Amino acid sequence: MSEHLLRAALDAAERGWHVFPLRPGTKRPALHGEQSCPGTGPCAGGHRKWEERATCDPDRIRATWAHGPFNVGIATGPSGLVVVDLDVPKDKGSSDAPGGAATFGALCERAGHAVPTTYRTRTASGGEHLYFTAPTGVRLTNTAGTVGELVDTRAWGGYVVAAGSLTPAGPYEALCGPETAALPGWLQSILRPAPRASQGPSTAVPGQSGRYADVALTCETRNVAAAQLGARESTLFRAARALGRFVAWGDLPRHVVEQALQEAGEAAGLSVSECRSTLRSALNWSITHNQTRRGAA
Repeated sequence: MSEHLLRAALDAAERGWHVFPLRPGTKRPALHGEQSCPGTGPCAGGHRKWEERATCDPDRIRATWAHGPFNVGIATGPSGLVVVDLDVPKDKGSSDAPGGAATFGALCERAGHAVPTTYRTRTASGGEHLYFTAPTGVRLTNTAGTVGELVDTRAWGGYVVAAGSLTPAGPYEALCGPETAALPGWLQSILRPAPRASQGPSTAVPGQSGRYADVALTCETRNVAAAQLGARESTLFRAARALGRFVAWGDLPRHVVEQALQEAGEAAGLSVSECRSTLRSALNWSITHNQTRRGAA
């Protein structure tokens, strides 16, 4: 199995895609986090996250995958990719609800175009990942539900599981040829970040609020991942409300908070849809009610 996964990592790297190891049989990064960073090797100059450590170097890839049957993560931002994630309804009662593929197909039709022909994979859950080359001069980030229901995107700050990876739910498989199309212009216009509104001067000490927000994100994410049965959803809800104020104040990007808490909630045992609905309502409430920074020091 290790040889198969090594080949998957090398194949992705040959395309110019930056890869990093995921824990065997899972979608979670295998690299150490900031709290357990040894400060040696690649992190000798300071902690480097998975996005910074992802690589196309075949020697580094062989050395990493020699240590175990790691699944393969593709860091979309450094790879120059935007990946559209077409998910499937998770709730049993949602069998008649349109999945991400149907929603995306309807959006393409509305835009006057066919669904783009591009490299795509089938995910372990039965969804699809559509790979596009990112536009130059625009730094796109992750989105959740911006394009449509069950249609998310991964760009800077995100990653996808590569074809060839294996999970208990099933494999990730390539569905078509190697060509990766350019991101359609109509889709880019939806994903392009809105211009930042000018903000008045803050009374907070420069850099202090950002550092506090980072610590809060780490702590709340850890709390959610460790939540026990019966308290998982309430813990996620409280964490999202607590972190929403930092989103409202501009200290944390919303997509970063959503992705971190989504992954933590799933790690605790919540379903994808449970995490999404809880996060959206809690974050929307918190952002709406925390437009003005309070208690600035």
